[in-house]
Amino acid sequence: MESAGKSREMEELEGKVHELEKLAGTLGDVPDEELAATLAGAVKLLGEINAGIEARVEAAGEESREADSLLSGVDFGPFDEALEGLERRERSPGEPGT
Repeated sequence: MESAGKSREMEELEGKVHELEKLAGTLGDVPDEELAATLAGAVKLLGEINAGIEARVEAAGEESREADSLLSGVDFGPFDEALEGLERRERSPGEPGT
């Protein structure tokens, strides 16, 4: 369900970027008297895009902090010892059992 929400958010963001690109493509054809309003619309779109990006960055940061919190409670000692044992055996070729 969370993935569907992220996908929807990305679609909305992509839609706004597409809208901004279309707007940028028409700037040369906008009459001078409408230019200020058109640029204000572009600024509004940029603000919405920026807010969406900032929200995603904050969500990613929160997920990272949660993962760090979970990993800080894990004891990797036995894994590290087993890995060191494997590395020692790999450095000592020709010994029995290798």
